[in-house]
Amino acid sequence: DRRQQLLKTVVSDNGESDISGKQTTESVHSFRRSRRRERFAHSLGRSSFHRRRRWPDMLVLACIFGIWIVHFVRVDALNQMTSYIGSSGKSSVLESIVGKDFLPRGSGIVTRRPLVLQLHRIDEGREYAEFMHVPRKRFTDFAAVRKEIADETDRETGRSKQISSVPIYLSIYSPEVVNLTLIDLPGLTKVAVEGQSDSIVQDIENMVRAYIEKPNCLILAISPANQDLATSDAIKISREVDPKGMISHMMQFRAILWTRSCFFSGLLVASIFETAYSLEIENFYSLEFRDRTFGVLTKIDLMDKGTDAVEILEGRSFKLQFPWVGVVNRSQADINKNTDMIAARRREREYFANTPEYKHLAHRMGSEHLGKMLSKHLEQVIKSRIPGLQSLISKTIIELETELSRLGKPVATDAGGKLYMSMEICRAFDGIFKEHLDGIRPGGDKIYNVFDNQLPAALKRLQFDKQLSMENVRKLITEADGYQPHLIAPEQGYRRLIESSLITIKGPAEAAVDASHEMQRKMELKQYPTLRVEVTNAACESLDRMKEESRRATLQLVEMEYSYLTVDFFRKLPQDVDKGGNPTHSIFDRYNESYLRRVGTTVLSYVHMVCGSLRNSIPKSIVYCQVREAKRSLLDHFFTDLGKKEVKQLGSLLDEDPAIMQRRVNLAKRLELYRSAQSEVDAVAWSK
Repeated sequence: DRRQQLLKTVVSDNGESDISGKQTTESVHSFRRSRRRERFAHSLGRSSFHRRRRWPDMLVLACIFGIWIVHFVRVDALNQMTSYIGSSGKSSVLESIVGKDFLPRGSGIVTRRPLVLQLHRIDEGREYAEFMHVPRKRFTDFAAVRKEIADETDRETGRSKQISSVPIYLSIYSPEVVNLTLIDLPGLTKVAVEGQSDSIVQDIENMVRAYIEKPNCLILAISPANQDLATSDAIKISREVDPKGMISHMMQFRAILWTRSCFFSGLLVASIFETAYSLEIENFYSLEFRDRTFGVLTKIDLMDKGTDAVEILEGRSFKLQFPWVGVVNRSQADINKNTDMIAARRREREYFANTPEYKHLAHRMGSEHLGKMLSKHLEQVIKSRIPGLQSLISKTIIELETELSRLGKPVATDAGGKLYMSMEICRAFDGIFKEHLDGIRPGGDKIYNVFDNQLPAALKRLQFDKQLSMENVRKLITEADGYQPHLIAPEQGYRRLIESSLITIKGPAEAAVDASHEMQRKMELKQYPTLRVEVTNAACESLDRMKEESRRATLQLVEMEYSYLTVDFFRKLPQDVDKGGNPTHSIFDRYNESYLRRVGTTVLSYVHMVCGSLRNSIPKSIVYCQVREAKRSLLDHFFTDLGKKEVKQLGSLLDEDPAIMQRRVNLAKRLELYRSAQSEVDAVAWSK
C-alpha cells in the first residue's frame, strides 16, 4: 500500500515520472526501489518462451564434493564451468581467490576451452602451477601460465573463434589459497560472430543449463553493483534451480563456477587428475543442496556518488539464505600497472574498513572472506555426510586394491629383481593353471565333461555291428582256421574278431587325450606380452610332451585289452550239450549261420565289457599322464632356462603392455588419493 501511494504521488496520468524538487531524497530512493520491484515482478511474469531464450550473463556454481568423490558419480555429471557475458568482474574474482594474475585477457571470447583450476593450499614453499598436459613441469612464472593457457587453447581450437569442450587442467599450489576447484568456461553469447558456427549460442546455452540444474552444487551469483539487479532474466533460472535459496527477491547473477573440492582441517584430499576415471555407483545424488545460492557483489567502488549497496549486502533488497559478500577487484588501470594481488587485497580490506557505509560489514566482505566462507560451508556439509562417504570410500579402496592385485606389480630394475619377478609371475601362472584344473577357476569341469560325456558318447557311436556282421565273422573265422579247421571252438577267430573290434576304440581314446590337451592349452598369461609368449610356448611344449605320453599310455591300455583276453568271461558262457555230454555243434556244421551268429554275439558282449572297463581306465591314464603331471611340472624346463638368461633377456621378457602399465599407475594414484581421503574423513569423524 505504501508503494502504491508513493507511485500515485510521483507518476503522472500518462505514466511518466513527475518528480518535483519538493520531494525528499527518501521519496526519490523509495520511488526507484518501487520501479525496480515493479520491473522485477513484470519479469517474473514473462512467458516460458522468454525463459528459454534468455540466459544469465554470468553464473557461478560450486560443487560440494571433491575430485576423489567424483568417482562415485557418473561421468555425465562431472563437468564444471564458468560462463558469462559482458564484464561483471568474473576474471578478477577468480584471480582474487587465487591471488595471482594468470588468466588470459582480451576482447571477444577469450576463454574458448574449459579451464579446470584446482587450488592446493600448502604450508610453505614456493608457489607453482602444473598442467595436466605438461606432466612433471612446474611453472613458477604465472605470466608463463597465462601464455600456456592461450597456447593450449590454440592447439585444440586453432587460432579461430570456435570453442571446444575439451578441458585444460591446471593445479596451483600456494600458501595464499584455499582448497577449491574452479572451472572457467567460454562465455555465454547472444549472437555468433564471424568465424563461429551458427549453433554456438545454443551450444553454450545448453551447456550452462545442463549444469545449473544439478542439485548437488552451490550457486555463487556474481553481480556488478553498478547495474540494476532486478532487470536480469537470470532471476528466473536461479529461481528454477534453487527456489529455496531465494527467500524474498532474486538477483541477476553472472557466472557459473563448478567447484569440486573436499577439504577437512585445511587439507585438500582431492586431485584434478582423477576426472579421467569414474566408478558407476548409483544413488549418490542424495548428496545435494537445496539452499545453495551465495551472492557476490562486484564493482562496489564504481557505484555512482550518493548511492551504495548496503541494502543488498544486508539482504534487505535481495535476501538470500546466505549473506551477500562484496568484493573490490583491481581496476583496468591497476591491471595495466601490474598491481599485485597482495596490494589489491590490502586495498580491498582498507576500502571496506574506511568506507562509512560498509564499515560495519567489513568483517564479512572481500575475496579472502569469500573463499573462506565457501571452504567452511563445504566442510560443514560434507561432515554431515561422513558416514555415507566412509562407506563409499572403503568400498572403492577395496575395488582398486583388487584390480591392482590382478594387474600385478611394476617391473623391477635390477637383475635379481627381474629374475625374481619373472619367477614369481611364472609361479603365479602355474598356480592359476592348477586352480583351473582343480575347479577353483573355470576349466577343470570341461576336462571332466570329456571323461563323463564325450568319451562315453564316442564309444557308443562305434559301429561294432558292422565289424561283427555275418559275412565278416565267417571271413575272419575261416581265415583264422587256415588249412586245419578248429575242433571245438574257433579260438583264433575269436581273438581276431575281438582285436579288430577293440582297435576301433583307439579313435575315441585319442580324441579324449586331444580334448583334454586343448582344454589345458587355453589357459594363458595376460600381463606381459613377451613373457606371455615365452611362458605360453613353454607350457605348450610341456603339454605336448605330456600329451604324447598320455596318448602312448592310453593306447597301451587298448592294446593290452586285445593282447590278453579275459578267459573267465568265456568260461562263464552257457554251452548247449547233448545227452552224451558232447557239444551239439560238430566240425561239420562249424560254418552254420546260427553258429556264426552265436560267435558274433559272444564277441560283441566281450567288446562291450572291455568298453566299460576302458571307459574308467582311459580317464585315469589321461589324468595321470597329462593333468597330474601338468600340475607337478608344467614349467620346470622353463624355470631351468630362465635361470640361465642374462639381464637384457630378462628385461625383454618383462616388456609389459603400455596400456597395463598406465592403468596400474593411474590406479595407484587413485588408490593413494582414496586412502588419503579415508584418513581425512576418519579424522573429521573423530573430531565431530
